[in-house]
Amino acid sequence: MPVFRIGEAARLLGISDDTLRRWADAGRFASTTTESGRRGVDGAELARFATSLAADTEDAVPHLPTSARNQLPGLVTRVIRDQVMAKVEIQVGPHRIVSLMSAEAVDELGLEPGVLAVASVKSTSVVVTLPQHPPRDGVSRTSLVKQSKA
Repeated sequence: MPVFRIGEAARLLGISDDTLRRWADAGRFASTTTESGRRGVDGAELARFATSLAADTEDAVPHLPTSARNQLPGLVTRVIRDQVMAKVEIQVGPHRIVSLMSAEAVDELGLEPGVLAVASVKSTSVVVTLPQHPPRDGVSRTSLVKQSKA
């Protein structure tokens, strides 16, 4: 099982290294010590913890009933529009989600920078790959990159 350094795990969760260390010290998840003596998080434990954080977020942001399973709450950071179409950017943790929609929909939803919004992702295909960089410092790292085909 891969082991992630605290900094890597924090970036994956979209939080600071210090916050993740405090949570580990408080027992919110189990941390380990790597062969090189650094503090780390087992990949399975990180996945469990990330899932529990996502569940907490889902409870905090109300959603409309929909068949889309992937609902990602985030903050609108940018809206670029013309007469017909608009590009809306939402920051979801460490990820930027971009949606193309009608300018009319932007107006109806009141989307502008600073508004809390939920990106609903529905796709027939998601491709999962492994990163192309080798592990460093004897620490095994794996992250998943999701690409969706619309």
